[in-house]
Amino acid sequence: MMTLGRFITIICLAFGLSSVASAQTPGGVVNSQQNPFDNIEQMTGQLLIIIDKHKDRYPANEEAYFKALNTLMTGFVDFNFVAKKVMGKYAKSSSKVQRARFEVAFRQGLVETYGRGLMSYGNEKIVLINKQALADKQRRVVAKQEIRSEAAVYPLQYLMYQKKATGEWNVVNVTLNGIDLSKTFASQFLNAARKSSGNIDQVIENWLSGSK
Repeated sequence: MMTLGRFITIICLAFGLSSVASAQTPGGVVNSQQNPFDNIEQMTGQLLIIIDKHKDRYPANEEAYFKALNTLMTGFVDFNFVAKKVMGKYAKSSSKVQRARFEVAFRQGLVETYGRGLMSYGNEKIVLINKQALADKQRRVVAKQEIRSEAAVYPLQYLMYQKKATGEWNVVNVTLNGIDLSKTFASQFLNAARKSSGNIDQVIENWLSGSK
């Protein structure tokens, strides 16, 4: 049976772990310009392949495992947008360097924390339930999945936008069982900023160390 905690782990990786939901060309390069629903389906398959490939040698191969997960995310999740949203009001008051550092910290934290949790993934069935053709000039979609176990069904939604300049579809938020993950991370950042009296550098260091 899959617990809600383990499901959250899987979804966060898709977010940043959404990240993650990208299609790849035969050469391994992310192709995020195709139909976003196809991206989600191919991401799921690629993610399960990575888990299966590294599971027997984990944690001895942890570095290679994290690298594979990070590569899968590249070009699909708009980490710049997501990190700024998580920072909230502090995104405006912080420096460009601080925002860049937090983006790196946020991404690294997702890959490592939830990558470890993914190793407990079982044989749950993951199904895309609303695949459809896009309307002309449509640039926003909500892709819906269900993760089905013998005990329960957990709903998942990916909010995705298409960039005008590149045509790329990027995940910008994930909602799991009614829980908005972007808002959850934003709340963590806000609490950390308050505890440090608005010291963004300290928040970033704590985020990297896992003590939010």
